[in-house]
Amino acid sequence: MSKVVNAPSRLLNKRNWVIPASCVILFLLFLFFSDSLFLRKPPQTPLPSPPDLVDLTLLTDSQDKGALCLDGSAPGYHFSRGYGSGSDSWVLHIEGGGWCDSISSCSFRAGTALGSSKHMERRVLFKGILSPHPSENPDFYNWNRVKIRYCDGASFSGHPDTEPKGNTKLYFRGQLIWKSIMDELLSAGLSSARQSLLSGCSAGGLATLLHCDEFREALPKGADVKCLADAGFFLDEKDVSGNRSMRSFYHNVVQLQGVHKSLHRDCVAKKEPSDCFFPVEVIRNIRTPVFLVNPAYDFWQIQNVLVPLKADPTRSWWRCRLNIQACSPNQLEILNGFRGSLLKAMDEFQKSSDGGLFINSCFIHCQTWYGTTWHSPTSPRINNKTIAETIGDWYFNRRRPVREVDGEYPCNPTCINMDFT
Repeated sequence: MSKVVNAPSRLLNKRNWVIPASCVILFLLFLFFSDSLFLRKPPQTPLPSPPDLVDLTLLTDSQDKGALCLDGSAPGYHFSRGYGSGSDSWVLHIEGGGWCDSISSCSFRAGTALGSSKHMERRVLFKGILSPHPSENPDFYNWNRVKIRYCDGASFSGHPDTEPKGNTKLYFRGQLIWKSIMDELLSAGLSSARQSLLSGCSAGGLATLLHCDEFREALPKGADVKCLADAGFFLDEKDVSGNRSMRSFYHNVVQLQGVHKSLHRDCVAKKEPSDCFFPVEVIRNIRTPVFLVNPAYDFWQIQNVLVPLKADPTRSWWRCRLNIQACSPNQLEILNGFRGSLLKAMDEFQKSSDGGLFINSCFIHCQTWYGTTWHSPTSPRINNKTIAETIGDWYFNRRRPVREVDGEYPCNPTCINMDFT
């Protein structure tokens, strides 16, 4: 049985568990032995000082509001108040962690930190885009910083109408969780924000895109509000066996949790609702400025969208899907085709005047949450700019346009590439 980590589920049918076994390895080893996972070794980080650790706050009156995690417990978030020049500025980061597409997978998830606050850490380390250190987070270190915990399994978009009846009790309250947490943060000072950035990683990146305009509408009209999705641009692509497993999986998630009610009405009126859950459709209707950070060789998508285990019965892709350096020339050609599909899906977005891009050629997944990849001496760079510097340039209009796109692997020597072997 797989354990749960902060990476999207590769489980692309009703009988699968919620999180891929490879991501279990990533989570456990990254936390405790992270140096060994990188092909290019990152620097040692010092033990966290008190400002880095932030307590969990459970949502007030969650039962009365109907805003409940999958198991019925109260949702939560971690909040570090800003100071000085950042006292009226806010950066929010939505946690990732996949989705559940069946009663069994949601029931399993309800017994983990991705479905219940009973299992969440009471304190988390703020790093990357939420770091309190100017050397690690030059533009947002003294802003009000919030990490929103993810416990609904549908990118904060589920509705209770489709909750199962009978002995199995699950709560599909993603949209209510989103609204209730926003209401609580608005009352804590977000309602008077001068600047704000809504961000998220993986399934949290998709949630960021889905709720971006709602977030903008909740803030003062004069506020500078933008959104950042990290590794959240999931593709509707055929796998190496010719099947569209991701499309089938998203269809099940949308049907199970009534997600169609949270999707853009114009899209749902024209297309199958699950199609409107894919970012390529979501971004077509977003009016708020958006920045997309995505590795062209996103290991989660390679391992679960392009080469899911069931599409590789002979295990000919086994080494390649664990370590991009082990890919054959033919396999690299297929990976480059996947990269081409990503860039093609972003064609329309690249024409927007206020959108931004950072697409590097790294074999990695989320990059804004980890200090090593966000902004450090060994962070991935494009045109000698870290992700943090590039997003800062975009958010504060220091240059235009801000669209950084790498060439094909292995063009970027600054990449941090994950090695699961």
